[in-house]
Order: sequence, then C-alpha cells, then structure tokens
Amino acid sequence: MNPRETTTDTLRSILIPPVEGAGYELVDLHFKREQAGWVLRIFIDSPHGVGHADCERVSRELSAVLDVNDVISHAYTLEVSSPGLDRPLRTAEHFARFVGHKARVRLHQGVGGRRNFAGTIRGVTPSGEVTLDVDGAAFTLPLADLERANLEFQFPKSGPGR
Repeated sequence: MNPRETTTDTLRSILIPPVEGAGYELVDLHFKREQAGWVLRIFIDSPHGVGHADCERVSRELSAVLDVNDVISHAYTLEVSSPGLDRPLRTAEHFARFVGHKARVRLHQGVGGRRNFAGTIRGVTPSGEVTLDVDGAAFTLPLADLERANLEFQFPKSGPGR
C-alpha cells in the first residue's frame, strides 16, 4: 500500500469528526508535495454553500486537531476551500444528491472497454452503482471502480427570452 494513501486515510479519519461537528461535509482532501512544499488541501461543503468565513473557521479548528494528533511530521501548508463548480463526487451519497446533474466519470478498469464517461446522473443503486445517461444510452458504473468523478458545471442559458 502507498504510504501517502495510508496518510490520506488517517487524515480523513481524524478530520471528518470535527468537520461534521462544525456542520460541514468533508468532500475531499489532497496531501501532496508541490513546488513550494507539502500542502494539505481540504474541501468542505454544506447544503447552504461555503464562504470565506466558513473556510477560515474550519481551518482554525482543523489546525488545532492536526497539531494535537501530530500525524504529519514535517512542515506543510493547510488550505481549506469549497469544492468549487466542478465538485468531486466520491460516494453514493454524492451521486444521489446530484441526480439530474451532468458529471464526468473516470473508472480504473472500465465498463465494456470504456473508462471515461460524461453524461447526466440518473440514479444510484443500493449495490453501489451509478447510472449515467451518456448521449441517450444508460451506463451502469460500479463505484468500487471509481478513479475520479466531478460535476460538470452548466452555464445558465442567456439571450433574448431566457
């Protein structure tokens, strides 16, 4: 197993309780070395959205939690932000919340020789599969094979009469 994956899993288990306790969802986290050094990027969301003040509040709380747990033994920068317009989708709950929205999905192994899909989320099965409508064809994609998935932002239609 990749040590970074273990660290990410450990970080997730430590950070989910305080994020949820503050009334937010921990959507995703990334811990990686960048040109300026190590960065721990946390993405939070709530049904009412996330603003700058929310990110500051959660950042202060998580900074204290990380200091107490001392799971990162070297210098790093903590960043807390909203998931953005192209919000990542990681769980069945994420897909269920965004039924009817467009998404891009990439699988590890794929379905029918295909790994990349872009279409409208139609539903999630109890067995952990997502149904995606891709150009009028329904594809059932196993969440267990999910490599990456993101919402695809839809710009509002504009023009006369709209």
